[in-house]
Amino acid sequence: MTEEHKLYLKKIRINKILIRLSQFSLLISFLVLWELLSRFNIINSFIFSSPSKVLTTLINLIHDNNLFIHIYTTSIEVLISFILSFIIAFIFALLLYSFKTLKSILDPFIVAINSLPKVALGPLIIIWLGASTKSIIFNSLLISVIVTSITILNGMEACDKDLIKLFKVFGANKLNILTKLIVPSAKSEIVSSLKINISMSLIGVIMGEFLSCKKGIGYLILYGTQVFNLSLVMCGILILSLLSFIFNILINILEKKLLK
Repeated sequence: MTEEHKLYLKKIRINKILIRLSQFSLLISFLVLWELLSRFNIINSFIFSSPSKVLTTLINLIHDNNLFIHIYTTSIEVLISFILSFIIAFIFALLLYSFKTLKSILDPFIVAINSLPKVALGPLIIIWLGASTKSIIFNSLLISVIVTSITILNGMEACDKDLIKLFKVFGANKLNILTKLIVPSAKSEIVSSLKINISMSLIGVIMGEFLSCKKGIGYLILYGTQVFNLSLVMCGILILSLLSFIFNILINILEKKLLK
């Protein structure tokens, strides 16, 4: 390894460290500013809470053995929704790509369903499936499947047309072209759809928990709002942010392995 290459790698490491330090400093500065504004009554601590009150609420939840039940419930619902929605979206994208007429027929309906605010269907979903985990997962699927399938479909349609013609020249059938060329060429878009899917699944689950649940982070936030415990609401939002961060880290690890 040359000295120039060593110097280049060193600069990359230093840059990564600086980025992490900047991110950490920004977070600490925000928390300190929030706490000071609350303590000196510049902002209303009842409405905006404060980091110290949020921390106290978090400790009380841990002592009461309530916190991990809510985290576990939401995590399981998100993972089930994520897996189901990706499988359904992948199969749906394959069908739309393979049958152009079907795509043309369903296109306006897909646009309409994708544009529809899913929370409007919440009362109907509860009546159909009951106030249970099924309704929460179904609500999440409504939000994530269409967006994920469109992302995968766009990746498939971006495949080089000349390569498709080349495969046909060498006698490849539709199944060979689909499995050996179309899907592999859309690998980066399929992996990107995982990031979209996990975000949409999390949003769908929280929306579902707002409507029909007695456990979960969404329920925790809703309950805090109903009893005007804004520290509990902020605590729920903080836990939700950390959970989202962890899910994204796992997806990034999966992305690196799949793309490699």
